[in-house]
Amino acid sequence: MQADLNALASLLRDARAALGLTLREVEARCKVSNAYLSQLEGAKIKQPSPQLLHTLCELYGCSYSAALEFAGHPLPTSARLSTHARFAARLGKTTPVEEEALLDYLKFLRSKNR
Repeated sequence: MQADLNALASLLRDARAALGLTLREVEARCKVSNAYLSQLEGAKIKQPSPQLLHTLCELYGCSYSAALEFAGHPLPTSARLSTHARFAARLGKTTPVEEEALLDYLKFLRSKNR
């Protein structure tokens, strides 16, 4: 399974930012150094442990399956994300207004390619 460290970094960074948490606050809650968290969010950590990803995903309320997949950990076929689910995981939580704006922008981009 191929890792997508940039997608993992974005997922974790965006989920943390959406909660308004600093790296130091996450460090205190998860007992993981903020330097390591910073490297993880900078796509510098090659393969973070599933346990760490679980801890962070629980705190952030983001997809553990997506984090595992982005980190390159093997998943059972039934747990693998569809292309749509991978994209949604990268977006994080969105409001209905944001979803509508994204759809409008996608329509705009597609109209330019015709």
